[in-house]
Amino acid sequence: MQRILTRTRLRAGSEAAYERVHASVPPELAARLRRAGVRDWTIWRDGQDLVHLVEVEDYRAMRKALADDPVNAEWQAVVNPLLEADDDYSGSDDGLPRVWSLADQVDA
Repeated sequence: MQRILTRTRLRAGSEAAYERVHASVPPELAARLRRAGVRDWTIWRDGQDLVHLVEVEDYRAMRKALADDPVNAEWQAVVNPLLEADDDYSGSDDGLPRVWSLADQVDA
């Protein structure tokens, strides 16, 4: 299981709309995320900055599986206008680089 941290940024003034659409994502999308190996996806917001913690079997495989998925495309059409930069799922990113972990140091 991978724990991936990513961040995105909202367009100014779209904070309330973003929270509104995330009050409950469509059940079809939640099912597609689960099928793509996502165990959990948590989002925090600090002003316009969003931080995502994704717990997933294989992050790159998940993004590849969702890149052409019509349910995900429909969701991105709702969410991307609220963000400063679109996410088209075409990248090969691995999230933010991890610097340190207390558990890794103490339990090693």
